Amino acid sequence: MTTIIFKRSKTGEYQGFTFQGHAGYAESGNDIVCAALSMLSINTINALDSILHTKMDVTSDEAEGLIDVSFAHPLTEKEQLLVDTLVLGCQETEKQYGKQYCKIKIKEV
Repeated sequence: MTTIIFKRSKTGEYQGFTFQGHAGYAESGNDIVCAALSMLSINTINALDSILHTKMDVTSDEAEGLIDVSFAHPLTEKEQLLVDTLVLGCQETEKQYGKQYCKIKIKEV
């Protein structure tokens, strides 16, 4: 299962997010849930970096199924919108395929 944690401040500002684990929907290379979640997260990171030049620390480990992002500053409205879109895509994936493959948590930090 992939666990996704969106880290937010008490005021609701995103501090970062973590994707941990492989979905286990199908064999490696055929796992559409894992592929969808990977695409959502990597596309968001790329957009934040390439389009909005967001300062962030990104750690990844493909074998562990880990993508961890920490933002270096409070997000602008545009950056917040991109992360909101990531949350929406993950929620829809969780709804479509079930919590046994994808579980979303919001953590106050």
